[in-house]
Amino acid sequence: MFTFIINHFTDFIMAFTSIVTGASALAALTPTDKDDKVMTKVKNVLDICALNVGNAKPA
Repeated sequence: MFTFIINHFTDFIMAFTSIVTGASALAALTPTDKDDKVMTKVKNVLDICALNVGNAKPA
């Protein structure tokens, strides 16, 4: 299992960033605040995954 993750790490990163990019574009194109709230939650999860917490969080 660990070797599978290591061997396909770039595939996971590409898929993850593609999903986030698509969701961001959708949130920007739609006028409602509901999807913007969802994207905020997704961004918060990504910040935690990237260890962007506390003083490491970009301004």
